[in-house]
Amino acid sequence: MNAPPDAACDPGDAFALVSTLIGSRQTVLPRRLVEPGPTPDQFEALLALAAAAPDHGLLTPWRFIVVPVAQRHRLAEVFAMALSDRDPGATTVQMAQAREKAHRAPLLMLAVACLGPRQPDTPMLERLVSMGAAIQNLLLGAHAMGFGAGLTSGQAMGSPRLHALFALGDGEVPVCCVNIGTATRGSQRKALRPVPAQFVSTLSDDSMPAR
Repeated sequence: MNAPPDAACDPGDAFALVSTLIGSRQTVLPRRLVEPGPTPDQFEALLALAAAAPDHGLLTPWRFIVVPVAQRHRLAEVFAMALSDRDPGATTVQMAQAREKAHRAPLLMLAVACLGPRQPDTPMLERLVSMGAAIQNLLLGAHAMGFGAGLTSGQAMGSPRLHALFALGDGEVPVCCVNIGTATRGSQRKALRPVPAQFVSTLSDDSMPAR
């Protein structure tokens, strides 16, 4: 197998490194993420990795909105009010728990899919694939830097209040929050992952529809 043009090491060594990195990555719940988070230089490096995601048509069909600590109270209130909109009977404790979700990880970003009209008109599913790749690049980069990371979503993603807070435009859809920080001891659990036989098949004559 030929090495990629920009490879800096033997292909076998590169695969072993990438395999170890991907295989050892685990989701860390935001409540298990503490300071320190990425430095400004590390953050820029992570965004550069996101920019390397496959992007048919060079649309950059996604963006990230950082929620700094000084603005977390606004997101917290949106989470609480979104809960109240869904469940007018929500208790004071439940409202407090909803607010607390905005105050966890040192680095918190909203991942937004850009699905509105663009040229070339790349299909929505391709745009979402690009977004997923960008997010995975972020997660792997954070893991390589020694940080923990995890994604969170929930019904608040569909709240008009959240759309208004982030001034989202037509065709922009909030998908999840990206949370990055230092994982506390014992916060990672070995993930259960499917084996290839569970998700791979081969097209054969038996797969052809009856005539």
